[in-house]
Amino acid sequence: MSRGAAAVRAEFCRCNDAALSSYAGERAQLYARLKLAGLDEAPVHLALFADRGTAQGHGLGRRTMPEMAEYSAVMAVHTLWLVARAEGLGLGWVSILDPVAVSRILEVPGDWIFLGYFCLGYPQSETVTPELAREGWEQRRPWEEFVLRR
Repeated sequence: MSRGAAAVRAEFCRCNDAALSSYAGERAQLYARLKLAGLDEAPVHLALFADRGTAQGHGLGRRTMPEMAEYSAVMAVHTLWLVARAEGLGLGWVSILDPVAVSRILEVPGDWIFLGYFCLGYPQSETVTPELAREGWEQRRPWEEFVLRR
């Protein structure tokens, strides 16, 4: 594991411990059982940042919606995720991280916006039910509850 990946893993552990301490009783026990990061097993780690100041695209679409740089970066990861799954790979989004700490650890320019940290590799097992649903942390709602038709 690279020095940067090891430092990100340590930051995850710090943030995860803080999150665990915010829960009590059964919810704390359940949280402690969840596998929330593939940081040790995944052979590839990717950090995603957006640069709103880039000249790429000559500002197209960013004058009225400056967040388009972030949206474009997230869509790129979405595409990577779909391709990875089609090839039998898994991609996990590690969201229990402090963006400022990760940016400092990875020594990126100060105006870059941290969007996500991802682990890419072959999954230990295949299932169609997400882990959070399998473990009882969260259940998916029927799509009719949140899709509006006009």
